[in-house]
Amino acid sequence: MQAEAVVFDLDGTLIDTEVVWDDVRRGLARDAGLAWPEGATQAMMGMSTGEWSTHMVEAVGLPVTQAEAARLTIEGMVAHYRSGDLTLLPGALEAVRRMGAAYPIAIASSSPRILIDTFVEAMGLGDLLRVTVSTEEVDRGKPAPDGYLRACELLGVDPGKAVAVEDAPNGIRSALNAGMTVVAIPPHFHPPSADLLARTTVLEGLDELTPELIEAIGVRTSS
Repeated sequence: MQAEAVVFDLDGTLIDTEVVWDDVRRGLARDAGLAWPEGATQAMMGMSTGEWSTHMVEAVGLPVTQAEAARLTIEGMVAHYRSGDLTLLPGALEAVRRMGAAYPIAIASSSPRILIDTFVEAMGLGDLLRVTVSTEEVDRGKPAPDGYLRACELLGVDPGKAVAVEDAPNGIRSALNAGMTVVAIPPHFHPPSADLLARTTVLEGLDELTPELIEAIGVRTSS
């Protein structure tokens, strides 16, 4: 079966913000006099806002409410975005444009809506992207499939006929749980396990993501 749509993750896949999220969160913990718990960084990768803000309070110990943890973190990220200091992953815009010329494309991201919209506007991608989904807008964040399922629903495509482009373990699991085929571009920052990557098509970078590749790998299932 051939793919009918391509859905991109955002953070760590198109823009290099995973380290920025981590720095902002660690800064809040440091300002509160807290040590950073082992495993907290990887645990929060791919979580929705409600989930990671709860983790910041309950697991990290930030002495504020969940809502305040979310607000402080997102304010730090918005300031970074609005500074114009968006670090694109190599080949990101070109890959999105290649895919958009060949398939309906979307973004399914754990980022808050304000950050997704800021990115799309700043990069001039509004005319290419059919759909953008924040996991704030569904019941569960990654690794649950909800965000990818919603993106496919809005695209009008069966998840089994769609390809996800991901980097992080929770995001890869989310797309696999949705029944999608996954192209993984593993980061050097907390890369997925070899067992998880074995369930994907692994690329070295976005320059390798082409319509010809998508056609060659096909999709996992049909409806």
